[in-house]
Amino acid sequence: MTSCWNQTRVTYFQFLPFSSIPEIQGSLFCLVLLMYLSTLVGNILIIVITVVDAALHSPMYFFLKNLSILEIGYTTSTVPKMLVNFLRKRKGISFLGCATQMYAFSVLGITECCLLAAMAYDRYVAICHPLHYTTMMSWNMCFLLSAVSWLIGILVALGQTTFIFSLPYCGPNRINHFFCDLLPLLKLACTDTYKNEISIHIIAVLFIMVPFLLIVVSYIQILHTIFKMPSAGGKRKTFSTCSSHLVVVTLFYGSGIVTYLRPKAFYSSSSNKLLSLSYTLMCPMMNPLIYSLRNKEVKQALKRLIAKNINM
Repeated sequence: MTSCWNQTRVTYFQFLPFSSIPEIQGSLFCLVLLMYLSTLVGNILIIVITVVDAALHSPMYFFLKNLSILEIGYTTSTVPKMLVNFLRKRKGISFLGCATQMYAFSVLGITECCLLAAMAYDRYVAICHPLHYTTMMSWNMCFLLSAVSWLIGILVALGQTTFIFSLPYCGPNRINHFFCDLLPLLKLACTDTYKNEISIHIIAVLFIMVPFLLIVVSYIQILHTIFKMPSAGGKRKTFSTCSSHLVVVTLFYGSGIVTYLRPKAFYSSSSNKLLSLSYTLMCPMMNPLIYSLRNKEVKQALKRLIAKNINM
């Protein structure tokens, strides 16, 4: 183990360019900016619709509203800094800024994992226990599930960020990424990080895989119930109420699991950047489209909102 306590401590981290071709930095900036603005507009629209339309005042859309709030924060924790760095020669972030960014990103990411599990439970109760839905998914239960999701995210991210930034960083300070993510930062620590890597995988298993397994179990029960329905129309209508959530889960968990749970031998900085871009920007941008295009109630609420504004 190499000690660096008598050496200069890192106070600033520098991000390596997203691409090694300087000529395409402007094009990348425009593309990422367009995707970010689309994410903001789409998720804000979902929040507005679920707040103003009385037909969407149900547990399912309460969780959808929370998901959109998370997605806005999730992208905002990383993308604005990335856009600024596209335009600057010195692409970097202070030590404190890096810790703050990692904490915000971790809080929102872990909370989203738990919230997606809560949304799966809501669909399970609605489809498998419809007669008890109003009692099992009361507003108190909805607020409790949401609050627990946030509490888990806040506490786990606090412990994880403290653990990472208590390590000695004495150089180099160049992060081969576009934000302060766990694995690229660990590579810069001038000490043995084996225990930290183990802790990251344990946290990933507990707060990525456990919620994911709960979602899988919920959908196994949901599909079992749907297959027992006598009419094909009833099956399609019932499955349509949860298909959007299933697509969102697949996109979010697919990229997250590959990023944080793949063996170290398969880790590469270039693939990690693309995977990170998919779950920090692509998924939040796609979610409003998925829910608006595949959900009849959201489409109807959107039409009512447009018609109301036109008639004003």
